[in-house]
Amino acid sequence: MLLPFLAWAATGLFFFIKPGYSDAYASLSVKTYPIDRAVTIVPPPGWREFRVVKTILGDHVLARTDRGWAQFDPQTMQPRPEPAESDLRRLLLDAFSANPARYGSVVEVNRLVATTDTGVHVTIDWGRLSLSQRGRDTDRIDGIYKIHYLQWTGVEWLDRILGGLGLALIVVLSVAGVRLFFKRA
Repeated sequence: MLLPFLAWAATGLFFFIKPGYSDAYASLSVKTYPIDRAVTIVPPPGWREFRVVKTILGDHVLARTDRGWAQFDPQTMQPRPEPAESDLRRLLLDAFSANPARYGSVVEVNRLVATTDTGVHVTIDWGRLSLSQRGRDTDRIDGIYKIHYLQWTGVEWLDRILGGLGLALIVVLSVAGVRLFFKRA
């Protein structure tokens, strides 16, 4: 009967202290530079918003269209294809300079997902020119979250049954404790 309560209390303490959160959930951004020349953009119909940024790979036009975000070449206004692996590595290493201890260097690039020598996986959203990261510490914290919120098996219907049972046991334990407290008095 104590197991759900102890698990909830221990994980609750973890979430109160939050060790390792800053790196595990840190935002990772593409490093941008000042644009050093005038860029004139005439947005075509269907663009809802756009912005121009400069990275180590050059100038980029990022546009939110009717079909979502897309990236365009500012010279031709044609969709900009995904870069070669060598360019992705340059872009990532430039972004990693913000926290080299966390990210290290790129070991492997598989399409738009990179793995670093520190075990961090970085996903590149080319249309938005944004990055997201996930490491072993993120997985560990997410595992503790699942314990805390009674997601023990990964099977939703079974977790609901076990969660309900766990909560019922906590209530029974609490009622028994209250009864014992007032019996002594």
